[in-house]
Amino acid sequence: MASSLEQLEESHDVEIEWHSYMLRPPGAGPISPEYQAKILAARPRMAEIAERDFGVEINFNTFSGTSTAALVGAKYAEANGAGPAYHKALMTAYWVETKDIHDRVVLADIAGQIGLDKEEFLNALDSEPWTSQVTADIDKGFEYGIQGVPGMIFQDKYYVSGAQTHEVLGNIVEQVLEKEKE
Repeated sequence: MASSLEQLEESHDVEIEWHSYMLRPPGAGPISPEYQAKILAARPRMAEIAERDFGVEINFNTFSGTSTAALVGAKYAEANGAGPAYHKALMTAYWVETKDIHDRVVLADIAGQIGLDKEEFLNALDSEPWTSQVTADIDKGFEYGIQGVPGMIFQDKYYVSGAQTHEVLGNIVEQVLEKEKE
């Protein structure tokens, strides 16, 4: 099943541009037990929504690690024409297969599965310009006031928080286009 964003690209002739955002930057303290309890309590509802609205049976992963390498890998994949495939494979690995996307070997396997050279991919994870592109994205997210994922910005000024169905995203695109005509 195509994701809401994939469906939106087809139905509304829009271009999806992914940007990095880090919920737990390196050096962040541990998640408090109270906050972790809230996250755990919300999981059944999140799983229900994912299944009902998106046709995806998600499995939940751990709270450990940082997504820096995965984000840098995305920039490399995008520059090499494999951005959409990388994003889809990464999401599947994390949400469906419960793979540890903080592990560089897992990321290299994902890169290999979508046709990227594993060694070149691994070398890129610590290289410019990829790391600085991730940092720039994260800084921009803070400028927008983003505090969670997923978050979508339309026309560089309209922010929508949370996973949305194709129908909702289509309505948003139509509203933004109307507003832009004014």
